[in-house]
Amino acid sequence: MPEGDIVYRTAAALRAALAGQTVVRSDIRVPRYATLDLRGDRIDSVGSYGKHLFVRTDRLSIHTHLKMEGSWQIYRPGQRWTKPGFTARLIITTDTAEAVGFSLGLVEVLPAEREHTAVEQLGPDLLGANWDPDEAVRRLHAHPQQSIGSALLDQRNLAGIGNIYRSEICFAHRVHPAVPVEEVADLPGLVRTSQRILTRAAHDPPWSAAVYGRRRRPCRRCGSLIAAQQLGTPTQPPGTSADPTDRAERTAYFCPRCQPLP
Repeated sequence: MPEGDIVYRTAAALRAALAGQTVVRSDIRVPRYATLDLRGDRIDSVGSYGKHLFVRTDRLSIHTHLKMEGSWQIYRPGQRWTKPGFTARLIITTDTAEAVGFSLGLVEVLPAEREHTAVEQLGPDLLGANWDPDEAVRRLHAHPQQSIGSALLDQRNLAGIGNIYRSEICFAHRVHPAVPVEEVADLPGLVRTSQRILTRAAHDPPWSAAVYGRRRRPCRRCGSLIAAQQLGTPTQPPGTSADPTDRAERTAYFCPRCQPLP
């Protein structure tokens, strides 16, 4: 699944292509919005919050989530797409660019003043201008017996971390992902590490994983073989907008020597 850094960079690319432009053609291939026409609307801005992306006009906010397989691509008007047309769920065309959202997991159109309802259940955005590390620590502390690996995936605590970065953050902080939150030494330090890792990935690609996907390969710190185990994530309570695609069990990667269980 694309994580916060990918969504952040995608929003930046869409912003550069669309912001300030007037829509000349739109096609929202979701039954609920099939008759909605954005022609004549001016795109004011494009932004992200965690894994959520928003294309904003003066009256509407088009909310999308990539989930597992989604992506946005930008073309010149009339240029041939590189992905199958039947996978396109949202098309926004201006005089200079055509933005196409393929295989998007979520497409939602909100009145501009209601955009906040899409993210109000989420924790602080690690890449947001209003990032609040103290609030992130407070939210993590509220679930002391939850494993830190699961807590990092819970978008109600911090917004933007997925399976890749939860493994990388735990490795950088030398904590096993199965350790309960209440047993993590220097939780504020782990939160700072989280923000540093996501920021670097967002602003300084390409990024190379230290442990993720490297099972049975040598640890770059100590040489021990990287291990992996299934580590579930908490079930979201009904009515929350915390990322539902993070509910399934995921494989967490770690170094058994650098990150021993207590």
